[in-house]
Amino acid sequence: MTAATLNSGQNASASTLLPTLSLIGAMASLCIGTSFAKSLFPEVGAQGTTAYRIVIGAIILIAFWRPWRFPLTRQNAGKIALYGVTLACMNLLFYMALQTLPLGVAIAIEFTGPLTLAVVLSRRAIDFLWIACALAGLVLLIPTGQSVHDLDPTGIAYALAAAVCWALYIIFGKMAGNVHGGQATSLGLLAAAMVALPVGAAHAGMALLDPKLILAGIGVGILSSALPYSLEMVALRRLPQKTFGVLLSMEPAMGALAGVIVLNEHLSQTQWLAICGIVIASAGCAATAQRGKKRAASAQRGKKRAGATARD
Repeated sequence: MTAATLNSGQNASASTLLPTLSLIGAMASLCIGTSFAKSLFPEVGAQGTTAYRIVIGAIILIAFWRPWRFPLTRQNAGKIALYGVTLACMNLLFYMALQTLPLGVAIAIEFTGPLTLAVVLSRRAIDFLWIACALAGLVLLIPTGQSVHDLDPTGIAYALAAAVCWALYIIFGKMAGNVHGGQATSLGLLAAAMVALPVGAAHAGMALLDPKLILAGIGVGILSSALPYSLEMVALRRLPQKTFGVLLSMEPAMGALAGVIVLNEHLSQTQWLAICGIVIASAGCAATAQRGKKRAASAQRGKKRAGATARD
């Protein structure tokens, strides 16, 4: 191995270390922030906590990015609005699910949204394996008896609705892909705040103005929105899509661990097995989807070369 090759490998490793750590940090911050947010439910409910998270996150990101500095067309503004409204619905439904579900279980169910989207868009034989893993995990999570580990059906419904919103969030986020990242994120959260604040105020009322709760809400906004979204932006710009998808698949397991450590939530062996099944499905789908794209691109290049040769 030459010195140039060695240096190239070291540079490649160094170039992926920071974004990898950024993504892991984003997931850890989100899981810890969400665990902390759940402790506010008795005071302001899931709706009020969602308002804290989104509104405070929006204020922080708008102050940081100052989105008015960048031009914005009416068409792109509409795309950002869709992105923001979907983001608000996703967070609200997810927090509603957290009222009765353990954190790791809720994240695992919600994760089926982007997983299903990836499988639908891919349409390859191996994807049925990932579908089977995800379905097996969901079946294991669904309560079948009267044990203490039974899950609330309403919570499951909220988590599944949040999964649908997560898939739509990805679609609308890609639609706004030509907008500056900081502008899209900050204005998207502003649009989300316009949805979440009235809902939170209607439920929690004047309790949202309690100085102690506002201070806690600032912590939720930073840990659950401002910090993870900013760290994810670093990772998205520098990590390959395959690596990003595989690493992101760790989130349900990290959420389960955060629930155990922060909230003293304990899962059954069956629920841990279910979460592992969904993690495997998500990681496998992300890995094989990227390989499929590379093969398709290679085949397309081959067709172009064959066409050029025929013309010659």
